[in-house]
Amino acid sequence: MALPVVLAGAGAMGRAWLAAIAADPAVELTGVADLDLGTARRAAPGLPVGTDVVALAAQTGARAVIDVTVPEAHHPVTTAALLAGLPVLGEKPAADTLARALSLCAASEVSGQLFMVSQSRRWNPRLFRLRAMTARLGGVASAGTDFFRAPHFGGFREQMAQPLLTDMAVHAFDAARFVLAAEPVEVSCRTWNPSWSWYAGDACAAAVFEMTGGARYVYHGSWCTPGSETSWNGMWRINGEHGTATWDGENEPAGPAADEPAGPAVDGPVPPYEGIAGALRVFADALATGTTPMGEIHENVPSLAMVEAAIHSSDRGRPVTIGEVLDDAYAQAVTGEQHPDVRAALRGWPSARDRLGLG
Repeated sequence: MALPVVLAGAGAMGRAWLAAIAADPAVELTGVADLDLGTARRAAPGLPVGTDVVALAAQTGARAVIDVTVPEAHHPVTTAALLAGLPVLGEKPAADTLARALSLCAASEVSGQLFMVSQSRRWNPRLFRLRAMTARLGGVASAGTDFFRAPHFGGFREQMAQPLLTDMAVHAFDAARFVLAAEPVEVSCRTWNPSWSWYAGDACAAAVFEMTGGARYVYHGSWCTPGSETSWNGMWRINGEHGTATWDGENEPAGPAADEPAGPAVDGPVPPYEGIAGALRVFADALATGTTPMGEIHENVPSLAMVEAAIHSSDRGRPVTIGEVLDDAYAQAVTGEQHPDVRAALRGWPSARDRLGLG
């Protein structure tokens, strides 16, 4: 039986999710919530609409929420849904700050409900094959992503303080963790905004991450570079003991053949789906089977920690460890949390690093 869901957020990304839901027989849309009821009605003619996603779910019999609101709304919308007993599939970033993302980890624990972040570029068969090739390189010295695009979005992205890192680089950071099967340790980053940029915040960044195992991951990107643009997935190069793997972000990656020395086993088969459609199918399957999917909030938070650490490094003009950023965010989460059960759960953690498996 199809999973009945309500959608929160009927903007541009909301309309993309409506198409994905309509194409997937495993889910059924029962209503659309948006603060602008006219926008909700135009997005889903004939379906129930409302401004409160939890109330709309109760009205329509939905058993899950898809949160496609703006980043600042992710925390209140997702918290309300989880504590109402509704699992949530949310757009990235998990929350607008790392502290609020940690709060959502605790809300998921308190409610016992799944919160999965749709880090949609994880669900790319070619990324899985790049990971398999990387596993055959032996020790990895360095990996890098070059990302250069010039989109004119309008709206909230062009007003963000760090639009490239916050809204886009998180995809590459998350993919780097996956491809390298490693976690971030420290970052040195600089961001800037050229004179011709149409963004209010810094649209360019260069970051070097130390990863567990000793590899360095280098990200170099810009959102205001017209001409010779890369793929939306960026251009990748991984340099290892037994060779090099490369990926242009679109076509099949190139790297060691199957008969070359093998590295660690690669978890799981290559998925037959990708993008937000992949995230939606994985979410529905996880609820049907009780399995924990990639993108579950605790697993996803280190990717957001990479973003916040990179921003702090640029602001402070020095390298920043993931540990210190998580410690600061944890203190803010405990202080700022309003729900007593969620606050108690946060206080029960030995530390954010330990709770996320990064201790």
